[in-house]
Amino acid sequence: MGATRNVLLIFLTAAILAAAASAQTLVHTYPPSLFATILSALGFRDLSNVTANASLSLTAPSTVFAPTDSSLLTCPSCSLPLLLQEHSLPGLYSFHFLRNLAFGTKIETFARNRCLTITASPIINPSDAVSTRKIFVNGVEITKPDLFDNGLVIVHGIQGFMSHLSPTSCTIEKMTTLAYPDPPPPTAEFLVMRSMLKEAMAELRVRGFSLVALAMRVKYPELADLKSMTLFAIDDGSIFAGGGGHAYVTDLMFHIVPNRILKGSHLMSLPLDTVIPTMERGQELVVTTAGGGGPLSPMRINYMKIKSLDLVSNKRIVVHALSNPLPHVHRRTAIREEEATCDEHQSGLCEESAGTKRPTVQIEDPFGL
Repeated sequence: MGATRNVLLIFLTAAILAAAASAQTLVHTYPPSLFATILSALGFRDLSNVTANASLSLTAPSTVFAPTDSSLLTCPSCSLPLLLQEHSLPGLYSFHFLRNLAFGTKIETFARNRCLTITASPIINPSDAVSTRKIFVNGVEITKPDLFDNGLVIVHGIQGFMSHLSPTSCTIEKMTTLAYPDPPPPTAEFLVMRSMLKEAMAELRVRGFSLVALAMRVKYPELADLKSMTLFAIDDGSIFAGGGGHAYVTDLMFHIVPNRILKGSHLMSLPLDTVIPTMERGQELVVTTAGGGGPLSPMRINYMKIKSLDLVSNKRIVVHALSNPLPHVHRRTAIREEEATCDEHQSGLCEESAGTKRPTVQIEDPFGL
């Protein structure tokens, strides 16, 4: 009887060890490069650069509350790796789940002994209170909920004044008051883009581009996060005459080159087939007619003539006027059509350059993709 019991114990022990070893082989570690790729693709470039230093090699799903680059400017003394740890949680917390948490719920982060506090805006309409409530993480609003969710990582975009978590953030009892301190004043760099946007919109309205200024006002929160921009605009008369105004307003991001100032002199120097990234992800502009051809051959972007260079220009923004909204053009199609036109109208010149492959210039993607 005793021998049988010992045999059973041996088998049970072996089974437990085998199960543990099997479970251990199923554990995956998600490297920092995964988070860097995700954050960079979503536009959080400053955070993506510090993922390795934040030691976010995880063996479990996680949730990241990612501050915009402009929000990080409000805390110039903050350590970005630590800030990323303080805004990352083990586990998946969808926006729907967060909206149903009790007011003041604390969730421990990857930073040791640091907790985020989840709060919500007051209930205004009881009939749809849950769906309309704003959610705040340590007083900072989640402006872009569920921005990314692949079942392993959830990323929420947040925007506001940033600071490091308190050592007592996990223990409410140690706090002497529930009142939050006044937010620190924003840095001058944080306000520059906002000031330049307002200046550009005012000048556009005066110059007869009021609909473009209105579209910029609608997209103001996204444009304010940029460090600089180049905008291709059409005037009010062209919008109403051509009937493409609605398409232009809804397609505004396709007409903006983010984090890049392309003044007239720079634009005119771009060679044929230069690829220019836009704020509409995956969509690019192409120089279909290079500058320098004179009045009879003006520069064209996606086949649209540039009517006026440097229409508006300040420290962060430059605006060029177009004849019509930019159409979406595939770069290879543009090259084929240009070559076909060349064969038809300038056969001698085309034959001279036949067999010579034109180099393609691509302006660096400001999102790092």
